[in-house]
Amino acid sequence: MKIEQTNNRQLAYSIKQAAYLTSLGKTRIYELVREGKLVKRRVGRRSLITAESLHALIEGEV
Repeated sequence: MKIEQTNNRQLAYSIKQAAYLTSLGKTRIYELVREGKLVKRRVGRRSLITAESLHALIEGEV
């Protein structure tokens, strides 16, 4: 099965990646999740932040 990415974008980021990409700390990322400003999904033991919610936060849509 082949999975195509739109514009080579990731679908989700780890907490560490999200913190790095936004220049925010991991604690702030978790706060934004609790505030409902970022969407976190669990896949097994991993927590992933959806790329869509991260882009919306940065673009000021949240």
